[in-house]
Amino acid sequence: MKLTTVTNVSVDGVMQGLGRSDEDRRDGFERGGWALPLFEPEAEAYLGEVYQRADAFLFGRWTYEVFAGSWGVLPNPEDNPIGGPLNRQPKYVVSNTLTDPQWAGTRVLAGDPVHAVRELKAGGEGEVQVHGSGKLLRCLLANGLVDEITLLTYPVVVGQGRRLFPAEGPDAALDLVDHRAFPGGITAQVYRPAGRPEYAGEDAGPGRDS
Repeated sequence: MKLTTVTNVSVDGVMQGLGRSDEDRRDGFERGGWALPLFEPEAEAYLGEVYQRADAFLFGRWTYEVFAGSWGVLPNPEDNPIGGPLNRQPKYVVSNTLTDPQWAGTRVLAGDPVHAVRELKAGGEGEVQVHGSGKLLRCLLANGLVDEITLLTYPVVVGQGRRLFPAEGPDAALDLVDHRAFPGGITAQVYRPAGRPEYAGEDAGPGRDS
């Protein structure tokens, strides 16, 4: 399967607590709810199209429980372009502690997450999407398991909170394959990993011979 990631981030890379103000208070985070005031109809339609193309969803434990407690309890999920696919398609959650998932259509991937996701990718066709799930996402990127990255960047600097990429971690070159801008200022960028970046040498820069 093709593995794609879809992440909502602020300009300073924060992905924590984008929905409700009380959605994620880990580490004393106090600025939740920064994304919803900026989320407008065209961006919503775009994101709905992204969800509609998914053949399966893959989550870390935290994001899975947030989604199960909101999208998983919709009374009429098929009336919603995001809720429909989430309830209809298979869901996988990487966890060594979750034993009895309540959201229908969920399978727990226990043990080594890298091995489990490699097996999942090798086991079928179509697209499996990762939404949120920052810890899992960073693990997948570090192990070369991500085929495509979609970032929805919101025009706000949150100034605190968990960020998509850590202060220190593996580097990666990215090829931009698509991009969109929406009226409210949200932008969407779609990237494909392209190995390691090239770095300028000591001879590069203004006034240096190239």
